[in-house]
Amino acid sequence: MTDAGLRHGRASLGLSFGVQGVAFALLVTRIPAIQDQYGISDGLLPVFLAAVPILAGVGSVATEKVVARVRPSVVLRWAQPLVLLALLGVGAGREMWHVAVALGVFGLAVGALDASMNMLGVSLQRAYARSIMTGFHAAYSLGGIAGASLAWAGARWELSLLASYLPVVAVLLPVALIGSRWYTEGKGAEGKRPDGTEAGAGGAGGALSFKLLLPLCLIMTFAHIGDSTVSNWSAKYLQDVLGSSEQLATVPYNVYMVTTLLGRAVGDLGVRRFGAVAVVRGGSLLAAGGFAVVAVAPGAWVGMLGFTMLGFGLCVIVPQTFAAAGRMFPGNSDAAVARLNIFNYVGFLVGSPLVGALGDAWSYRGAMLVPMVLVLATLVYARAFGAEPARYGGGHERPRTADVG
Repeated sequence: MTDAGLRHGRASLGLSFGVQGVAFALLVTRIPAIQDQYGISDGLLPVFLAAVPILAGVGSVATEKVVARVRPSVVLRWAQPLVLLALLGVGAGREMWHVAVALGVFGLAVGALDASMNMLGVSLQRAYARSIMTGFHAAYSLGGIAGASLAWAGARWELSLLASYLPVVAVLLPVALIGSRWYTEGKGAEGKRPDGTEAGAGGAGGALSFKLLLPLCLIMTFAHIGDSTVSNWSAKYLQDVLGSSEQLATVPYNVYMVTTLLGRAVGDLGVRRFGAVAVVRGGSLLAAGGFAVVAVAPGAWVGMLGFTMLGFGLCVIVPQTFAAAGRMFPGNSDAAVARLNIFNYVGFLVGSPLVGALGDAWSYRGAMLVPMVLVLATLVYARAFGAEPARYGGGHERPRTADVG
């Protein structure tokens, strides 16, 4: 693989992460409008919301099986257009079964998309022989900010879902298809990865052990519990607990998204300078401190400081968890990423109802201490982020490719 090929592959994959950020933000930020358009009751809405991550987990499991026969780039090339078309289907339907089918397709396709994107990211990072994974997730955050802004504009001008979604899909669909021409898996000329392993092959560091992967699965779950806490409860917490205005209550999530983008934009530099273990430990401590500040905040502005700390702290954990799985199982990284990706959705499913139940039964201030403790638990498993397979042990330097891009 030439340096130019790697640079094109990196740019096209970054574009894919950005497109997915836009699509996901357009869906989740217009949930009230979706509920109104289809007449979904408050009691039925959680069923629809839970179905998407559950089906995404199914899609991730299926992707593990599919990539044993076809390359992850093939899965991504078809999954991304399907996500965009499913989003359009959500906006175009009128009957309850229309949205059920559209959300079902969206969930399955998102699982395949998330898994295959991160598989390619791990493969490219191996080819670069330096940290670039956090940059891909920065592109996702940037896309999320763009998607949320487009959703705000649609709501502000009272556009229908179809009118909001159609122009975006009309632009992003051909862009994604054209960009997919340059997907690469960071393989050498003989179809091998730069470290000499075949995709999906066994060997040292290749046999996939769930016992070894479990610490990373737990960290992925804890990180997404923290993320879903901010996504689902920051506005309510600021308004109901800290006494802010309704308008001010919308600010913390926007601040969280911006700080997540900024943190991920420089995260790879931190990993190259200090190592993944140190960066993840620092991020975990900062995120835990953010939850502590939110829990004891006397007013809205201090609360927003806590949510700002959370953005900078949590942003590095997820991309570095995927990268660590690739290092742990270099000969079977695709399967490791697919299984790890499932716990993305486990955290999303657990986080919101966990905080809500604790808030109702105890207090919302106390509920914020639970994700704080879970994020701190990452420190116990932080050594997993420095795990290298046996093939690189014994004092032998890890193989490197040209330092490109």
